[in-house]
Amino acid sequence: MSGSERKIRTLREILQKPGNKTCADCGAPDPEWASCSLGVFICLACSGIHRNIPEISKVKSVCLSHWEDYELELLAKNGNEVTKKIYEATVPVYYYIPNHKDCQVLREQWIRAKYERKEFAEGGRNLIYEEGTRDGVLMKRGRDNGQFLTRRFVLSEREGTLKYFTKYDAKDPKAVIKVDTINATFKPEKIGNPNGLQITYLKDYSTRNIFVYHDSSKEIVDWFNSIRAVQLHYLKVAFPGATDAELVPKLTRNFLKEGYMEKTGPRQTEGFKKRWFTLDHRRLMYFKDPLDAFAKGEVFLGNRDHGYQVFPGLPSGTHHNGSWQHGITIKTPDRCFLFTCETEEDQQSWMKHFNDVMSAPMSPQEFAMEATFKHRH
Repeated sequence: MSGSERKIRTLREILQKPGNKTCADCGAPDPEWASCSLGVFICLACSGIHRNIPEISKVKSVCLSHWEDYELELLAKNGNEVTKKIYEATVPVYYYIPNHKDCQVLREQWIRAKYERKEFAEGGRNLIYEEGTRDGVLMKRGRDNGQFLTRRFVLSEREGTLKYFTKYDAKDPKAVIKVDTINATFKPEKIGNPNGLQITYLKDYSTRNIFVYHDSSKEIVDWFNSIRAVQLHYLKVAFPGATDAELVPKLTRNFLKEGYMEKTGPRQTEGFKKRWFTLDHRRLMYFKDPLDAFAKGEVFLGNRDHGYQVFPGLPSGTHHNGSWQHGITIKTPDRCFLFTCETEEDQQSWMKHFNDVMSAPMSPQEFAMEATFKHRH
């Protein structure tokens, strides 16, 4: 056996060890790259981030690169599980650990926080997310004109609020947002900025959207995790008996699905109009434009045992003048909602999500939300 063949076989054996079959940073399956300075296996996307911090990480292809014996020894000694215990020893429960489906900014800052800043290593320093307050400037999209302008934001654990001000030295905030109503999720494509963050919150029982970014990817991710830290503090006070595992899913969440469908009105005789839809667990909201501040309307999706169902197609005799042919009918205890999708693939995807939501048991908070929703409508 030649030296190179022996090294390839050694690499394959190391890859079989527990933890090495998924990316050390985002969990993507079958990593084909490795950091020979850190001793971890990583996916192609994360390897690109590692390359941008060459003083910390030196990256090689598992299959195509030439490996030195000492590099293989380090990989064998470390590997993903051992390295994780070092660099992720003290990750706080509120800190969002991205997966391979998350956007670049989250994955890059996770990797830099771990290896470059060593925030979560044994005996890590005091974390910026836990200071109880945060005060700074973000670029915020104007509700009416669509321009991004600088706005001062202040997050307060003591008050349980996120405020923003139109002028830096303004005494009165433009909005006071209670942290327990906030959701924050990265939407770079929709906002048109790699660091674009969508913050949604409830205002008078309606969902309000604001869209922000910061030129510094570290700054925007610091804001995101600071919001989650304050939310966790608030939830621990509100639900003193709850475990971290029960509380963490109540922090920020990604939308289940977003995209365009066409819909008709309640009489189902109006023309089908194209709308942007956001499925945020049990709330299906629709907007004229993806960057609208308020939804034009929303549908509450309860449990199928309580009269909620979804069917492919439209009821026979539906006056359909839209350009999209792949129909979906959502039946609620009060009425039917009719939608059409551009492709069959899109129709199937939306229906899968609707069925998943309707199959999930409802929490007491969701029953309260349903009651409020019926009262409003």
